[in-house]
Amino acid sequence: MKLMPDMLELMRTSPVIPVIAIDDINHAVPLAKALVAGGIRVLEVTLRTAHGLPSIRAIAEQVPGAILGVGTLTDPDEFVAARDAGAVFGVSPGLTAALIEAAISSGLPLLPGVMTPSEVMRAREAGFRQLKLFPAVQAGGIGMLNAIAGPLADVTFCPTGGITETTAAQFLACKNVACVGGSWLTPKDAILAGDWARITALATTASALRKTF
Repeated sequence: MKLMPDMLELMRTSPVIPVIAIDDINHAVPLAKALVAGGIRVLEVTLRTAHGLPSIRAIAEQVPGAILGVGTLTDPDEFVAARDAGAVFGVSPGLTAALIEAAISSGLPLLPGVMTPSEVMRAREAGFRQLKLFPAVQAGGIGMLNAIAGPLADVTFCPTGGITETTAAQFLACKNVACVGGSWLTPKDAILAGDWARITALATTASALRKTF
């Protein structure tokens, strides 16, 4: 059985967690290998396409350097399936009572999405101290993160949504941010062209953003 990671430790492993949507199962393994080669080991493979779970299974079996998560968890039934496919953590766009129960019963650590201070407080009441601010830019971005750092100082965030290669460092400078999520590491044109060297180069640049805690 895979050891389930501590969520805060996992967030501090990679400054950027790529949000990956696989449109062709044949791209899954070479894409993951390209990211890991560039120093980005924590990967979020989303369930936005039908290839999500098969891609997780393939990467788990063939890319031992990857720390594999499943993203876009919206249905409680997805937790066990993702865990059994090889994911060691989950990410959801929001948080409901059913998702909390599924995370507990499956044993799959969850990074739940929140957008408002009230949602942060409800997540804290449920025992979550590591959260995804989503969608980050629309939720107020850096201003929001800095504003809630005082009253909600025990919460650490992975802001995701609208963050770019240009703005990632600004988000990482926030004291309550451990990492950011983004899709710029996996441009579709590079994937379609099989330009894995370009993706490795993007990952190498992103891994250099690592912050000191």
